[in-house]
Amino acid sequence: MSRVLVTGGASGLGAAVVSRYAARGDQVLSADLSEPRVAGTTSPPDRSVVERRLDVTSEADWEDTRAWVEAEWGGLDLLFNNAGVAGGGRIDLCSLEEWHWILEVNLLGVVRGTRAFVPMMKAQGSGRIVNTASLAGLVHPPGMGSYNATKAAVVAFSETAAHELAPYGVGCTAVCPSYFRTNLMTSLRGADTDLAEHVGRLVEKSPITADDIAQAVVEGVERGEELIVPDEPARAAYDAKLHHRAAYDEQMRATAARLKERV
Repeated sequence: MSRVLVTGGASGLGAAVVSRYAARGDQVLSADLSEPRVAGTTSPPDRSVVERRLDVTSEADWEDTRAWVEAEWGGLDLLFNNAGVAGGGRIDLCSLEEWHWILEVNLLGVVRGTRAFVPMMKAQGSGRIVNTASLAGLVHPPGMGSYNATKAAVVAFSETAAHELAPYGVGCTAVCPSYFRTNLMTSLRGADTDLAEHVGRLVEKSPITADDIAQAVVEGVERGEELIVPDEPARAAYDAKLHHRAAYDEQMRATAARLKERV
């Protein structure tokens, strides 16, 4: 039985990951900015899922969560730094305020969570940290500078952590899905509303569900993968960048040209 902590566990990919581990009989802590529906263990009654409020931008919240895990479970096997927000916008339309906001959540939220639990995992000589990045961490379309930057940083941080923590028996994984149906767009902020509407339509039209991604993530974690590109559109896009760079750049510039026409 694994002890699993998932941030952003109340909805979207986080909720799908919580459901999968709970169905296996693991102990799961679902941490989210929203208030827990019920104090303590939640339904269904045969699943041990505990809900706690956690703001990933708050070091105090992270310390309280770490203390709870230590007191109740005595350790942690899997930490999913999954909480994140949507953002972006063309370079001249994305304000520094928007940059600070998305960095605080998408990048520094991951850093805070990792720092909170690395000492525990080092001491027990085991564990894995799973950081939700995005295909945007590997492939960088125009108009999404701030979002791309945070997700690319999560990929780089995850690779660094995987190397650094390996001597302690601790692993780290970055997850990079493409567009899938989720409520992430409800968190979107930014002045570039035209681009936001375009990305929102891509999310709505995707045939891929959060549960599809969760299944691939759980299977990849079981295999000890350090980079999980969980869906075929993401794998195809990443392959194009790696092996067909001229065509990839041409496609990205064509996308930028269409953005110009939308001004």
